[in-house]
This record gives sequence, C-alpha cells and structure tokens, in this order.
Amino acid sequence: MKTDDFGEKNSRKINRPLSLGGLRCFEAAARLESFTQAANSLNLTHGAVSRAVRALEDELGIALFERRHRRVYLTPAGRTLFQASQQAFGILEQTAQKLRQQAQDAPLVLSCEPTLLMRWLIPRLPAFQLAHPDIHLQLVAGGGPFSFHDGISAALRRNDFDWGDKLHRQWLFNEQVGPVCKPEMLPRFIALHAGQPQLSRDAVLLHSATRPDAWRHWAQDQNVSLEGRPEQRFDHFYFSLQAAVAGIGVAIGPWQQVRDDVDGGLLSAPFGFTSDGSGYCLLTPQEIRPGSALARLADWLKLSSDA
Repeated sequence: MKTDDFGEKNSRKINRPLSLGGLRCFEAAARLESFTQAANSLNLTHGAVSRAVRALEDELGIALFERRHRRVYLTPAGRTLFQASQQAFGILEQTAQKLRQQAQDAPLVLSCEPTLLMRWLIPRLPAFQLAHPDIHLQLVAGGGPFSFHDGISAALRRNDFDWGDKLHRQWLFNEQVGPVCKPEMLPRFIALHAGQPQLSRDAVLLHSATRPDAWRHWAQDQNVSLEGRPEQRFDHFYFSLQAAVAGIGVAIGPWQQVRDDVDGGLLSAPFGFTSDGSGYCLLTPQEIRPGSALARLADWLKLSSDA
C-alpha cells in the first residue's frame, strides 16, 4: 500500500506543469549564484526567491542547490536544469522580440469620415510620414458606426451618433462651421448691410444628404431667416463643398475641411466660423498606451488640428 501511494504522488508531480515563476527565480539564482542578488534583479524579496526555488525542488523531487555558508551551489541536476532554462528563456525572449517587431511593422489602420479624409487628412499625410517614418499608416474611408473586428486600429469620428460607453475616446478638436463660397461669387451671393455681411436673395444654398440640417442649425445660431433662397442638394457633403469651390453656390463649411481652400484663395468665408457644439474624437478599443505608435498618431492629429 505504501509503495502504491508513493507512486501516485510521484505521478501527480510528474504530470504537473512547472511554475514559470519558479523557473525564473531558479535561473536568476543559478546565474548569479546568490538568492539575494537574484531577488534584487527580480524586484522580489530574498524569502520569495528562496520559497519559489524550494517549491520547484519539491515539484521535481530533487535538490537543485547545495546551500552552505550563505552561498548556493548548483547540484548536477541543477546544472542540467540551468542549461535548459537558459535555452528556454532565450527562445522566449527571441520570440517576444519578433512579436514586438511584427507589432511595430503592422500597419495602423485609421478609419476616417470621407470628407475629412479627403480634404484634411490626406493633404497632411506627407508631413506625418516625414515626422514618423517608422509608422505604417493605412487610411480607410468610413463614417458613423464601425467595428474593430474589421481590422481597424482606430476611428476618427464626429460625435453625431451614439458610439456607446465601451470605447476609449480622445478628444481632438471642436467642429467650427461657416458659409463658404468662391471669392469671385461674393458680389452675387453676399450683400453688405451696415458693413455686415448678409446672404443675398440670390444666394444658392448648397445642402447635402449627409448633413441635411447644417444650414438650419447655422441660421438658428445666427438668428437669420433662409426663406425664399434657391437651393441645390447633393448626396454627399463633399460634393456640396466642391460645388462651392466651383462657384455654384454657398455651402456650410467646417473649418478643418475648408481651411486649405480658404488659405489658398479657392474659398472665402465672409461670416467666419463658429462652434456648432460637435467635435471629433479618436476612438480606440482600449486606452492608448503612452509612447505607442497609436499614441504618437493621436498626438500628431491633435497638433495638426490646432496648427
């Protein structure tokens, strides 16, 4: 009976997986030939290292160290395990390094609303590549709800829909809007009254299906009426802005999306820009790790929107 019991206990020990923490403590103690130095290198106490090694010896059923005069010496079994553990930890470290490199080489996939992507982000992409040549940024167009299961690393979205409370969000900039038109069309579309600009009766209001209430919200904020003015509608917001550049009418232009055209003289903003209460956020599945490629992208987006 005793022999059978002993065999069952040894069988359970043989089948039990070794403690990785115990192996790490053993490897450090064997390499440094000191439990104290091993404890310092692992940020543990001497007692914690000693207990971990003792537990490992109990699991193996064999002594790994000879302990005498406050020093430790590897037994033959200890030397065998030390060589194996160094090889194993070396393989693990090499594998971890490869995985880190793969993570660095993997592209950051940023989903961005199409109009903001075309009129603001893409023109600034060369500056990002120059500032961060090690980050492979891949841009995809998308608006509204999305899924990170589609391979998206982050999404740049205006807070005009409910994205729930499970996403991490980093605020980038407030949305500021104002009427814009081709400078040559100012005499036709904009009238001056007591030195202040007003929409003329001939001003063609350019609407879009993706922001159908843009003009109404601006008029309410300015306390003006839009009654009786001609209108033209487009399927997408981008088309309404392009129509304004072409001189077809006056569109509501968000500052970030028309700033280059205003600076370049393609568009004029006679009323300036005012906040409409919305804004853009960078959405990620979890909190952004400081110093990561995603953190550097977020910082660059914020700086680019402020510039």
